[in-house]
Amino acid sequence: MNKIIECVPNFSEGRDFEKIEKIVEPFRGKEGVKLLDYSNDVDHNRMVVTLVGEPEPLCKALLEAIGVAVKLIDLNHHQGQHPRMGAVDVVPFIPIRNSSMDECIALSKDFGAKVAELYNIPVFLYEKSASAPTRENLANIRKGEFEGMAEKIKLPEWKPDFGPAERHPTAGTVAIGARMPLVAYNINLDTPSLEIAHDIAKKIRFIGGGLRYCKAMGVELKDRGITQVSINMTDFTKTALYRAFELVRIEARRYGVNIVGSEIIGLVPMEALIDTASYYLGLEHFSMQQVLESRIMEQ
Repeated sequence: MNKIIECVPNFSEGRDFEKIEKIVEPFRGKEGVKLLDYSNDVDHNRMVVTLVGEPEPLCKALLEAIGVAVKLIDLNHHQGQHPRMGAVDVVPFIPIRNSSMDECIALSKDFGAKVAELYNIPVFLYEKSASAPTRENLANIRKGEFEGMAEKIKLPEWKPDFGPAERHPTAGTVAIGARMPLVAYNINLDTPSLEIAHDIAKKIRFIGGGLRYCKAMGVELKDRGITQVSINMTDFTKTALYRAFELVRIEARRYGVNIVGSEIIGLVPMEALIDTASYYLGLEHFSMQQVLESRIMEQ
């Protein structure tokens, strides 16, 4: 591949493995497209797919997968811990190699128009592609979720960028845009109290006076009897992962709660982990140029 763009579509299905495989199948065995990872979460009832490819074959495979998801997922019967407004909830395009943010913005708009035309799904442009400042933040668009969108979409200020001003009866709506690489990072707590997890999330996220480039919410992991602070780090180059980890640890202390582990959902840039490792090891004057795999990939 010469021009590489990453895409990380999120699908509102994390429990039915037969449906999951059918949705992912269009990404396999396609020239110009490489499926890097897909992970599902039962509590969130959500699947995150990571793929890269040349713009044209990438979009072609995405359109096919979206068609499968629209056919298989009915949000009227969907329940999960993660907020959602669509069977295909969000489709972000990220420049990786020989591509620019401007190209991804243009690609997202063209792709959004095709999704609306093919599947009659309302499309909202978000992040760098947003048509208005109030639409940059995905949380603003998704507020009210699938159920609330039935009335919200009829408001003049929430007219979709593409498609009908009416929620799809089973597939809802979708947000499509261009953005920086995002790290989905969850921190698990040794408490079953969702209220505590919510309180900690409120304190660490930017909108609550916490870390810049950090979005967070509390999630209950019923099968394990614990909770987690589910985090999206929207720019790890400016707010490092270790800062989120340490701030959660500090805020958890006031409740007598401990961190019992953390997890990365999907793929993560090497630099994000190296930065955190460098902090905890106390490395001085360390750079990515000293990472063996990084130097090999330059050759």
